Amino acid sequence: MAKREVERTALTEYELELLEAKKFPIQRLELVKNIFLFSCYTGLAYADVQKLKRSEIVIGIDGEKWIFTKRQKTDSPSRIPLLPVALSILQLYENDRQCKFRDRVLPVLSNQKMNSYLKEIADSCGINKNLTYHIARHTFATTVTLSNGVPIETVSKMLGHRNIKTTQHYAKILDRKISDDMKDLRQKYRGF
Repeated sequence: MAKREVERTALTEYELELLEAKKFPIQRLELVKNIFLFSCYTGLAYADVQKLKRSEIVIGIDGEKWIFTKRQKTDSPSRIPLLPVALSILQLYENDRQCKFRDRVLPVLSNQKMNSYLKEIADSCGINKNLTYHIARHTFATTVTLSNGVPIETVSKMLGHRNIKTTQHYAKILDRKISDDMKDLRQKYRGF
C-alpha cells in the first residue's frame, strides 16, 4: 500500500500578521501567542523550544544572534539566525524569574495546554484552521522562509533535517513561489 501524502498546514502571511497584531488581555493567551510566534520565526518544534537554554543563544558568524542547539527528536544540530520578531519575543522574557531559575529562554507551558490555548487564539483572530503548535514549524518552512526565496537547502539545515527529502515533504511548493520563479521566464518567452 502506498504511503499517503499528509496535508501540511501553515499560516499564510496574512494570518501571521493577524496573529502578531492581536493583543490579548489574558496573560496566558498572550504568552502562548508569543511562544507560538517564536517558533513561526525560528522553525523550532515544541520540544526544542521547551528545552532551549539561554546559553544556546549565541553570536553567529555574522555578528548577529543565532540559536545553536540540537533537535530533541533527531539529535541533529540546528543553527538558526534570529529574525527581529523572534529577538523581540526573547527580550520580553529575559527577566522572567521562572526562565532565569530554569535556565530557559521562554516559560513554555505543557504541549496540551499550548494546543488548547492556540484554539482560543485562532478563534479570537478569525483564523479558520485547527491551530496546533506544530503548525508553527510548517509556517517557518513555507511562509517565512521558502516563499521569501530562502533556498530549500538552507531551510533544511535550519530545521535540523538530516536529508533534504524530509524538508521537501515538509514544505509543499507554494503557487506564489512558482509564479514568482516563472515571471522572468515568461517575460523572456513573450518575444516569440
